[in-house]
Amino acid sequence: MFRHLMARAGHGPKHHRFDRPHHGAGGMFDEGGPRGREGGRGARMFEQGALRIVMLHLLQEKPRHGYEIIKAIEQLVGGGYSPSPGVVYPTLTLLEEMGYATVAAEEGGKKLYRISAEGEADLKANEALLQQVLRKFEMRRQERPDADSPELRRAVQNFRMALHTRLAKGALSKEELHAVVDIIDQAAVAVERV
Repeated sequence: MFRHLMARAGHGPKHHRFDRPHHGAGGMFDEGGPRGREGGRGARMFEQGALRIVMLHLLQEKPRHGYEIIKAIEQLVGGGYSPSPGVVYPTLTLLEEMGYATVAAEEGGKKLYRISAEGEADLKANEALLQQVLRKFEMRRQERPDADSPELRRAVQNFRMALHTRLAKGALSKEELHAVVDIIDQAAVAVERV
């Protein structure tokens, strides 16, 4: 029901994914096409091989667990995007199989990955691609300076909780559904006009 309401309002959560196919021509940060959970395809964040290079870059900075890599990429992009564990963990396994990363330790079942000499050589060979990706990240952060503000996250969470609480009380009548959709639409228009 929540997805239906958000789809009707046209302002569903935006989820950028590495792992969804996209055939746009916009390059590394192709934002073409519909996004979100409402049945649209997610925007592809990286060109082929760019995620691997970014992950090697992060492992060169320091050994990391998969979760730490996810959070580090989220910070690099400037919030509002978090890579899928379903892509990050298999990529870490691939890096290990290629000899570009090693498992330094296992703490509580969590693998701690470290870049290998082969990984450092691959990273050096792809320095131009890495710099291109990091420039794109910087541009994205500058475009969205307030996207990761605690106040904004709190407000969005409050909205989601209010909607979830109301929907948990039972099915909406047609009139109630239209009223909720109108409220969401009005809020969206007000935000766009700020």
